[in-house]
Amino acid sequence: MKLKEIIQGLEIVGMTVDGNLEIQRITFNSGEVKKGDLFVAIRGYQCDGHQFIDHALSAGAAVIVCEEAPALVDKGVSMIQVPDSRRALARMASTFHGCPSKELQLIGITGTNGKTTIATLLHQIHTRLGFKSGLLSTIQVLIGEESRPATLTTPDPLRINAYIREMVDTGCEYCFMEVSSHAIDQERIEGLEFNGGVFTNLTRDHLDYHKDFKEYLTVKKRFFDQLPEDAFALVNGDDKHGKVMLQNCHAEAHTYSLRSLSDFRGKIKEMHMEGSSMEINGAEVWINLPGRFNASNLLCVYGVTVLLGQHPEDALSGITLLSPVPGRFEIFRSGKGPTGIVDYAHTPDALQNVLDTIHEVNVSGGEIITVVGAGGNRDRGKRPNMARIAAEASQKLILTSDNPRDEDPENILDEMMEGIPPSMIDRTMRIVSREEAIRTASIIAGNHDIILVAGKGHEKTQEIKGEKIAFDDMEILKRNLSG
Repeated sequence: MKLKEIIQGLEIVGMTVDGNLEIQRITFNSGEVKKGDLFVAIRGYQCDGHQFIDHALSAGAAVIVCEEAPALVDKGVSMIQVPDSRRALARMASTFHGCPSKELQLIGITGTNGKTTIATLLHQIHTRLGFKSGLLSTIQVLIGEESRPATLTTPDPLRINAYIREMVDTGCEYCFMEVSSHAIDQERIEGLEFNGGVFTNLTRDHLDYHKDFKEYLTVKKRFFDQLPEDAFALVNGDDKHGKVMLQNCHAEAHTYSLRSLSDFRGKIKEMHMEGSSMEINGAEVWINLPGRFNASNLLCVYGVTVLLGQHPEDALSGITLLSPVPGRFEIFRSGKGPTGIVDYAHTPDALQNVLDTIHEVNVSGGEIITVVGAGGNRDRGKRPNMARIAAEASQKLILTSDNPRDEDPENILDEMMEGIPPSMIDRTMRIVSREEAIRTASIIAGNHDIILVAGKGHEKTQEIKGEKIAFDDMEILKRNLSG
């Protein structure tokens, strides 16, 4: 593609450019640069891509896009200076791949909890209804039914647009995409044309990145402020921040709720470990996902499906066939022994929701044993809160490592212990080894007890001192409960 086509629409401060250059590839920051590439220098949070401009030039880059141009540039190299390299990269990525988001229905799901479940179930239901769809989620990327590895909740704009182009070229009519606060703030979704936006809820998370909760909320809201008039915005009416998302939003506004009047109204009638009986807009259905938070997620899926033009009866029948998402309240029953549950809950609110659900479906009256940790190099303020929630809702608690990353796991546990009420210290253990913690929970559990292993969910590795070690909560839980 010619350079002059790729840079159309960019806000350009200055340039020395040959618009007829043929560009085969776009790279950014310290990525591997090949001869003839267009290289974009991004100011990151750990390094500045402008430091790699000389490397990119020596590797044969034909075009440099940057915020601060070097003093001397070799002849034959085009230099484009822009006020925001991140925004420029996203717009160029879309143009380079032929603006693929215009060629299907793109739905973005944002919020603290529920994004992965809702996006995955939307892909499931539209597949069952006979549509080929794409999925961009924390767990996996799907082109129809063909899987790709997932790296981030929301990938970089080059990957996003490449994936959506592949979806379009293989006949996908829809793409369901998780939209993280990092992605919004870092302009990864700039240039994408969304047909709908979904807001699930907002609770404390990512305060290691955002300076405070207000900034976190403002970033999430920016996604809805940018939706076009012909799109829809569907927000959770049970979350007080839902109304905030709709302020100044030009898209068609809709709500879903389990507690109040809304466009999509749900009511839980019965809850069991295997699922729930609920009412959706007056019709009674059975869903295979247990818990109040999953009833809310399924109600949202129903709303999006109807807003995308599917008949309400088809949406209802499709919902009854949906299956749980890996690592999200994933249950293992060990015959006559304890029941194990693995869940991704890594925020205070998500942990509270999971434990509330376990209490609601714990018909046998067994004890609840919770194994939980907190991630290293992340929001430290939530650590005592999570420990307190787990202690108050469990008969036995084992604090352990999550992904300690570069931190000393003992220090993380010290901070979690600060949240344990004095009266609950005697039923709290701390075991740094996550595998040993799960094994201990399995040993002390009675036949009717429930073991919750929270925090990592679908993840298959544990990150310690920069190294990712193979680790699967469910695999270890099954091994110990089946022995």
